[in-house]
Amino acid sequence: MCAAMVLASKGISVTVYEANPKPMPDWRASTFHAPTLELLDRIGVAGPMHEEGLVVPRYQFRDRKVGLVAEYDFSLLADETPFPYRLQLNQQRLVAILFGMLSKMDNVELRFGCRITSIVTDQAGSKFEYQDAADGSMSSVEARFVIAADGARSSVRSLLEIPFDGITYPERFLIISTPVEMGDLIERLAPVNYIADPEEWLFILRTPESWRVLWPVPEGITDDEALSDSQIEAHLQGVAPRSEPYPILDSQIYSVHQRVAERFRQGSTVLVGDAAHINSPVGGVGLNSGIHDAFDITERLARVIIDETDQELELDAFETIRRRVALEYVQADTERNTRRLREKDEVQRAVNIEEMRALAFDLDAQRNYLRRVSLLESFRRFGIGLPVEEAV
Repeated sequence: MCAAMVLASKGISVTVYEANPKPMPDWRASTFHAPTLELLDRIGVAGPMHEEGLVVPRYQFRDRKVGLVAEYDFSLLADETPFPYRLQLNQQRLVAILFGMLSKMDNVELRFGCRITSIVTDQAGSKFEYQDAADGSMSSVEARFVIAADGARSSVRSLLEIPFDGITYPERFLIISTPVEMGDLIERLAPVNYIADPEEWLFILRTPESWRVLWPVPEGITDDEALSDSQIEAHLQGVAPRSEPYPILDSQIYSVHQRVAERFRQGSTVLVGDAAHINSPVGGVGLNSGIHDAFDITERLARVIIDETDQELELDAFETIRRRVALEYVQADTERNTRRLREKDEVQRAVNIEEMRALAFDLDAQRNYLRRVSLLESFRRFGIGLPVEEAV
């Protein structure tokens, strides 16, 4: 949706093919960082997002044994960005806003219920076939460029036989949403909290609709067991005891991977977002980095189409820069974040706690840390749509 909006706003005709029959209402990612909001502001959606979203300027690192360890304040970045905070808003709300805007544009076609079944691509263009879920019919399409934003199980990546190497964590992650005010149950709880524990670490955050709590599900426990009312209730009572049961608005369990595609492009087809790289959700950068991918490639394609810049140079630059960001920032940081929360060695746990405390007390160090975890550092360093030689 973001890629379509950028292209359409530049006068380029674009068609969105989506396998699902309609924009999905399921709860997914919920954090938008400063540089992502800067990009979304370019296409006129940051305003509507702020009308619905929750501005969160601070977050905490905690330990289940020690308690509150440190608090970090994004307002330290106020001189670097107009959005010195995290905006908490469930992903489907951004999709709904963009869907409404794109539906009114003459140069945009939205085709839902269309699943890609084959694709052939080279420098001259791409040809793909898709099946329409409504009647089972097959159709063929030729496009100058294809942007595959079709998720972690990308059909396009699979059809192009692009390796997707990396690891899968042994535990699955379970996330629930509850209307219970967790801030009344846990003293001094911030709207976003990362909580270390050698047995059951936690991620607790506030969204406009609810509080969301994430914890790891060990091997040997089935999805049905982990998602049962009794198991969820027991876990939540262990997090924050209360006299009444927890009402649950939503619950999801999923496997977590750290993987990066071997290539982000093949011919005139490119991979963006989860189709190109997937990571642990600890840090809230997966959705954000995917949106950065989309803005980067669309700036480049617009130059190729409108200004007739060199297509190969632009696509090669996209792949070089965005793959580097995925490896050096997104993968590296989310793996480090997850490892810090699940650390079992008591000596290393103590070291981690002291490091996180030190960051909070040293404002320059905290500022640099916040620049990195919000992707502001990589955003400023590599830019959007820059040539390789200018991305420093």
